[in-house]
Amino acid sequence: MERINMIITLLLFLCFQEISAQEKKWTLEDCINYAVTNNIGLQRQRLQTQSAEINLTKAKMDLLPSLNFGSDARVGFGRSIDPVTNLITFKQNLSNSYSINSNIQLFNGFATLNTIAANKFMLNAGLEAEKITKNTLIVDIMGQYYQVLYSKGLENASKMQLDLSEKQLFRILKMVETGKEALSRQYEIESQVSADKLAYTIAQNSASQALTTLKQMLQLEPGSEFDILMPDLNNMLITDSNFSTDSVYNIASQTLPRLKAIEFELNASKKQVAAARGNLAPSLSVGGAVFTGYYKVINEGAADQASFSSQLKNNNSQAVFLSLNIPIFNNYSTGKNIKLARIRRDDTALRLELEKNNLYTEIENACLNFNRGKDEFAAAGANFEYNKKSFSAVEKKFESGLIDVTDYSAAKTTLFKAETEALRTKLQLLIRKLTIQFYSTGEYENIINN
Repeated sequence: MERINMIITLLLFLCFQEISAQEKKWTLEDCINYAVTNNIGLQRQRLQTQSAEINLTKAKMDLLPSLNFGSDARVGFGRSIDPVTNLITFKQNLSNSYSINSNIQLFNGFATLNTIAANKFMLNAGLEAEKITKNTLIVDIMGQYYQVLYSKGLENASKMQLDLSEKQLFRILKMVETGKEALSRQYEIESQVSADKLAYTIAQNSASQALTTLKQMLQLEPGSEFDILMPDLNNMLITDSNFSTDSVYNIASQTLPRLKAIEFELNASKKQVAAARGNLAPSLSVGGAVFTGYYKVINEGAADQASFSSQLKNNNSQAVFLSLNIPIFNNYSTGKNIKLARIRRDDTALRLELEKNNLYTEIENACLNFNRGKDEFAAAGANFEYNKKSFSAVEKKFESGLIDVTDYSAAKTTLFKAETEALRTKLQLLIRKLTIQFYSTGEYENIINN
């Protein structure tokens, strides 16, 4: 009996967990955190950063000496040299040699050091590129999230319009039954209800499509339930902020990774030019090697020879060498690499200037749109409040029979347009403000909570 109770409790717990998971509503912060953790494009960019780390490690390892071990085995037939007597022999023989050698570069025109510095800058550029990918993803999700809010707002407004029409239809039906209203008036209201149902259905489909687009951007698993937590749009306050283009740009140019990444690439390209020019200088390296080997005549009747271990010990030899390489002509290979490195450097410098101009233009347009949007939002809000009062008066006249369905429908349509325009300008102003704040900070955590 106790085991059965435990099983029932476990099943109830699992069912509760499943229901809770299905009922979860996603906030903007939930969407951004999930995307930053699971987005495939961002994960691929992180792999690029890891590749840059490997390149830097390899460049540092080039400063260390190399160490190699080699061995070979050979069976000789016919004319060969006896390594024991250094005499020519025609006997069949077996030889086995071993070698260990090491080499270190002493000087190569500072090419290795400049390559290390270039790879450090490229690693930093990769880290900034990762931030760029993350920021682009966040901005896209914020825009789509507010598009979902707008679509759901339209859906709610359409539902309110439908409710108003159905309310009037119910009233007219009662009046037609008692003979107080003509049947034609009922048909007019039914036509209006039908039109409002169509508008509501379209608004539902638009909201569903916007929600599906957001779900696809988050790259959720197919078949998973998804919906957002609708905030109270009436309590979303719009502060009277003013943004200056120059002040925002000065902060953004020092904060945003999109400029930092190109600056790191420019520094890397300068070091790459220096590394390429280093190949024009003489290179100097030093090294050493240890050799040993084993030799045995394998023809029948051959004399006894020293053992394998004894020969490895007795045939041991060492060598130390110093190598100097002075480049004189290498088929224009070095000259080509230097010129290509200079072209990349100059192109990166121009790309940095172009990105600065683009960033300033984007910030200027964002500030202008926000300042203009404040006036639009204020006008749309006042227009909505006026139309609510106007529609209330028209509704009373319609219920009193002072106006016909056409005037009532026109007033209701005007109210709907005013409501949706107030919603559009409010959400548009919010997303514009978030965008400017994002330019100023480059971080989303403090923005979405404000």
